[in-house]
Amino acid sequence: MRKFKTESKKLLDLMINSIYTNKEIFLRELISNASDAVDKLYFKSLTDTDVKLSKDDLRILISTDEEARTLTVSDTGIGMSDEELEKNLSTIAHSGSLDFKQENADEQGGDVDIIGQFGVGFYSAFMVASKIDVITKPYGSDQAWKWSSTGVEGYTIEPSEKESHGTDVILTLKPDSDEEEYSRFLQKSEIEQLVKKYSNYVRYPIQMEEQLQRALPKPEDAGDDYVTQYEDYTETQTLNSMIPIWKRAKKDVTDEEYNDFYKLTFHDFEDPAKVISLKAEGTLSYQALLFIPSRQPFDFWSKDYKKGLALYSSGVMIMEKCEDLVPDCFNFVRGVVDSQDLSLNISRETLQQDRQLRAMERRIEKKIKSELADMRDKEREDYEKFFENFGRTLKFGIYSSYGQQAELLSDLLLFYSAKQQKMVTLDEYLDGCGDQQKSIYYAAGDSRDLLSKMPIVKTVLSKGYDVLLCTEDVDEFCLSTLRQYKEKDFKNVASGDLDLETEEEKKLAQDVTEQNTELFEAMQQALGDAVTKVAVSTRLTDEPVCLTAAGPVSLEMEKILSEGPGNEGVKSERVLEINPNHQIFKTLQTAQSLGDTEKVSKYSKLLYDQALLIEGMDIDDPVEFAKSVCELMK
Repeated sequence: MRKFKTESKKLLDLMINSIYTNKEIFLRELISNASDAVDKLYFKSLTDTDVKLSKDDLRILISTDEEARTLTVSDTGIGMSDEELEKNLSTIAHSGSLDFKQENADEQGGDVDIIGQFGVGFYSAFMVASKIDVITKPYGSDQAWKWSSTGVEGYTIEPSEKESHGTDVILTLKPDSDEEEYSRFLQKSEIEQLVKKYSNYVRYPIQMEEQLQRALPKPEDAGDDYVTQYEDYTETQTLNSMIPIWKRAKKDVTDEEYNDFYKLTFHDFEDPAKVISLKAEGTLSYQALLFIPSRQPFDFWSKDYKKGLALYSSGVMIMEKCEDLVPDCFNFVRGVVDSQDLSLNISRETLQQDRQLRAMERRIEKKIKSELADMRDKEREDYEKFFENFGRTLKFGIYSSYGQQAELLSDLLLFYSAKQQKMVTLDEYLDGCGDQQKSIYYAAGDSRDLLSKMPIVKTVLSKGYDVLLCTEDVDEFCLSTLRQYKEKDFKNVASGDLDLETEEEKKLAQDVTEQNTELFEAMQQALGDAVTKVAVSTRLTDEPVCLTAAGPVSLEMEKILSEGPGNEGVKSERVLEINPNHQIFKTLQTAQSLGDTEKVSKYSKLLYDQALLIEGMDIDDPVEFAKSVCELMK
């Protein structure tokens, strides 16, 4: 027995026990090696006229023997001589495929797709095998060779017999244990699942022979007591689809094919809302096929949901969900990315160069944005349905990035217009503004119906300005993060100063305030810490009072934040605004002038509770409120 060199022995031990995180990928590695061997022979046929070969003759065959506990991966590739066996399998981390790529770099084209790089994938088979035999015969040679090894102890190379060129890798699987059921790799269903998962798009057919039974025809002279007879037969099935749908020209793929691929691959029962195809060429070439779902995944808002695109290298799946390929704000996008130019790490499970991922992510991000903008402008009904499902994600993308994603996302946002009574973009809102309008006005609350009835909203609309009705918890945080859009500030209509008053209205409010200083002080004293100020309102017409917020935390923000753990103390700077033209104000003035402090106090609390209810907020003492209302009804 020949011994591995000391450093190779250590590396092999590392390979078996440390480098790979998932035992099942050994099949991916063996199939990738087999594909490389077939590709080398195919390349030889293109460059050597003496090689008479049809591409239809090239394939990879998987077979099992449950009794012997063997799994065999065979190819009809170029094969290896004894010297090549010694060089490629007996020197760990030496890649014959990499040598081939480098030696023929100028001559390779789209018809050749060598996958191997590191010369270590083969040894991953020792994770599941107690012994590996490799029987190989070079193309054009009459001599076959056999390489055998049980792992770190060493290997043997000896002459062997093989009918045709190519290589058979025969794994004798380890005994089953409590930790691992190795015999599952002998089951056709398991092998088929692994091929479809990792190697579905290897360009050569990956086949497996299956033993089946079929009924024999009933003999013409058989009597009524005839028992159906069966015969065994072997059928060769191709397990992989070979040609990825994303590598086919878009004009050659029907919508139905895209929809079927999406539903089968991503386990959805509805067609996607949008199909996005992307092809990049240059220093980093790749193809991407992306899908925007037509509905939220069932676990979209759960902690178990994981974003990411499936990452392939030359048709071999590297990562099922590569999170770095798509930004968080587009976490709903599903799809695949395939590139021959990725710098993979030694286990072929992650990438070595983050800059490649960043370059791909930027291009993918721009493409998604472009397609969504096109959908917004040309397929408005579909876009509004998309936004109903995923608009919250776009808004949260602006808020969570502290505004860094504003340029990317702000023109994709939709809000309900109280004036136009439909969903509008921020640009469409601005189209209805006059030059004199300084701000974009919005109201935040639980429902459009309630918001549209709010006194403050009615007042702003009466002055000819539109109001965006925001009903999602993230809306106000998003707009506060944006701060402005095309040089117009966002302003909550429930904030302190809307600057909508005329000079005459401002002067009148100032006069009323000065004339009723004692009344406002009494009301403030009655309400205590509940409000920071009682003031004259210039924004009310028919209603007696409203509640506004003077500070950065609005009333709606207070409601949302107070629901979170540890935020119980978050309070807005509440201002109770009173309508000086309403009869209730005259009643308060009369009570104050008569020195009826009890009535002023009771009415102040009642008006404050009324303002809270209008805002959809809880009142502090419902029993006291009900009692006060009943007293007024006597």
